[in-house]
Amino acid sequence: MVENRPLAAILTHVVLILGTLFLCFPVWVAVVASTHPGEALVRSPIPLWFGDKAWENYSQLLSGGVPSTGGVPLSTMLGNSLIMAIGITVGKIAISLTSAFAIVYFRFPFRMLFFWLIFITLMLPVEVRILPTYEVVARLGMLNSYSGLIIPLIASATATFLFRQFFLTIPDELVEAARIDGAGPVRFFFDILLPLSRTNIAALFIILFIYGWNQYLWPFLITTDPDLYTIVMGIQRMVNVGEAIPIWHYTMGTAVLAMLPPVLVVLAMQRLFVKGLVESEK
Repeated sequence: MVENRPLAAILTHVVLILGTLFLCFPVWVAVVASTHPGEALVRSPIPLWFGDKAWENYSQLLSGGVPSTGGVPLSTMLGNSLIMAIGITVGKIAISLTSAFAIVYFRFPFRMLFFWLIFITLMLPVEVRILPTYEVVARLGMLNSYSGLIIPLIASATATFLFRQFFLTIPDELVEAARIDGAGPVRFFFDILLPLSRTNIAALFIILFIYGWNQYLWPFLITTDPDLYTIVMGIQRMVNVGEAIPIWHYTMGTAVLAMLPPVLVVLAMQRLFVKGLVESEK
């Protein structure tokens, strides 16, 4: 029997509310700062309530851009980041699903050796192998291109490992039943494995999309064309302006707009993720 302790419940809610306010305060400051003119943010104290320049600031960002980003409109950078994030996410999930499917359900020489070679790459992050990767991309002529932004980052040992572990939990009786019904490997993969994997796919989609959206080092290294700048590169260029004072109202507006796609993806995929969890327990 659970005891009803009003004092403990009140204390718990107070701690949760304080923690939420602490985490949301920087976001509030960024949203408020993006609605003020630039001179209001270089004086003390910083305004904590909305100004009257929201439409003007965001219109300038989305259409005209700012000098520190080479005049590239924010809509272009948002589009580049969206293409890159979706390409990396879909590529990682597709390659990881097929790799795990091959490792679990097919018998071929050195099968486990290939799996462990994939798994060992977890110890080699992008920063460690970035120079040889850059050389390969340069020799293939993929600099300043979407393929150069996406293809080198679409392999994922983590996702392959997670899908492999999930496939190993599927009963052998299900595989035998599909075989008796005449389902081949391709039909078994699309009609049985994919629907059962929707929970894993939803969770990985959220994680991998945010991973691709937040990429900075790799796009910064292989892109010199301003039309291929990502939103993270745009924020970095707005902040690092040398001895000049950053244009904080534009920087904060860019940060606010950069937060929206990941938040929307989390909200959209969370329902599918929870639905998959509930159905898997029935």
